[in-house]
Amino acid sequence: MKYEQPHNCVIHGDGIAGVARLPTESIHLILSDIPYGIGADEWDVLHKNTNSALLGTSPAQERAGAIFKRRGKPLNGWSEADRKIPLEYQEWCSSFARHWLRVLKPGGSAIVFAGRRLAHRCVVALEDAGFTFRDSLAWLRESAPHRAQRVSVVFERRGDTRNAELWEGWRVGNLRPTFEPVLWFVKPYPIGTTIADNVLAHGVGAFNENAFVRHEGSPDNILRSGFARGESGLHLAQKPIRLMQALIELTTQRDQTVLDPFCGSGSTLVAAKALGRNYLGFELDQGSAQVARDRLTPDMFDLLNERAAGGA
Repeated sequence: MKYEQPHNCVIHGDGIAGVARLPTESIHLILSDIPYGIGADEWDVLHKNTNSALLGTSPAQERAGAIFKRRGKPLNGWSEADRKIPLEYQEWCSSFARHWLRVLKPGGSAIVFAGRRLAHRCVVALEDAGFTFRDSLAWLRESAPHRAQRVSVVFERRGDTRNAELWEGWRVGNLRPTFEPVLWFVKPYPIGTTIADNVLAHGVGAFNENAFVRHEGSPDNILRSGFARGESGLHLAQKPIRLMQALIELTTQRDQTVLDPFCGSGSTLVAAKALGRNYLGFELDQGSAQVARDRLTPDMFDLLNERAAGGA
């Protein structure tokens, strides 16, 4: 059962089911920092693997005490079930991709923040649903933790001085994660029409380079907008308002509608409101949904908007 298009609100509920009920061709832009499927928290576990070590601790880690807060998973995995995680993430993306395609207007964009390891699975899922993959952007984070363990330390704990010296400078894990992929998809416009025709008919399809440059300084596909003072810390995966404003102005006009099916603390919605767009967000976690609503109240919104513009 579909319902009338809601506007300018945060809905506490499942964003996949919620979008499935939205009217066809009612959205101009989907902009979302979707779960990455890398087990960053309970909401980010999107596979069926019931390996009890996931988000837990091993006996060795328990003996080590506070050194480990939570057990990670090596890239080569511990079982065949671990190796199915990328495919299961793709299947999860496929579960909403067709709904996204339906609710977007022809020529409308879906811009997705995705994790480095599984972004390609998201691309395949949305392409299979009918989207055109327009470009891959990169957001450069102002800071990023470097948690790659030193191999020499492992040998030192074993009392193996020779190999500790031999493997000095080598690490296990990844280089410092200073960028996040941003995937830009477009819903194809009707065959037999031009992009100019589509812009006139649906108001989307081209991109506003001048508006984007006002935020980012150049028309490059490298994004550098960071957090304003006092803005961050509301959500594990929070993104800067100014960054979301750059992407909203890149692809939409005033009074058009921006949808975030996984809105978290509401940065996409705050950015859309500041730019005179209609907004709609879904968030499964009740606490995060309330944070998003609070940020959209007049007093808090005015403060956030001032900070994002470079004020206090």
